[in-house]
Amino acid sequence: MRIRDWQDILTDVVESTATPEDWRAVAGDRKRGVGEDLYLGHPDRGVFQLKTYAKNPFEVKGVGSKVARRIDDDLEPLFPTDATARFGVQRPIEDESEAERTAEQLETVIETHASAPTTPDALFEDVMGALDSPAYGPMAYDQYDRPEQLDELSTTFEEAERLLESDIEDVIEEDGIDHGFQ
Repeated sequence: MRIRDWQDILTDVVESTATPEDWRAVAGDRKRGVGEDLYLGHPDRGVFQLKTYAKNPFEVKGVGSKVARRIDDDLEPLFPTDATARFGVQRPIEDESEAERTAEQLETVIETHASAPTTPDALFEDVMGALDSPAYGPMAYDQYDRPEQLDELSTTFEEAERLLESDIEDVIEEDGIDHGFQ
């Protein structure tokens, strides 16, 4: 298992050729300390684990690793399939002409959904398509605690959890985040 910067893991997700709508995610607070845990999974691309924290309102730091080559039958129940919450990963828009094209596509999607019967799922799918999102889908997330699946995934990938936890603690300590005001 190779531990890398969390941005490198997201770059792997963005640059993959996986079907964008087949990604799943589970996220919540870290068990101990500041920050969040996130698992991103795709049936063909595997499972990625990330540990991040906000150093300040403008900077997020973290570590991550690929923890499984695919989602097998044992992992499948741990990732959501319904859309009680959703996530999306975006590529940065490169230039002004791409920004204009994207804005026009989004405008068309919103106008279409505003003037016709629609569902939240259909709107979400169409918006992600207009944005050319490389990864999106349902997410189990608790902004105040940890979803049950997060603890189960942490137990399943116990060795990765231990190594990533140690690395994120080192990053936090280097930044002095754990010291508070003096």
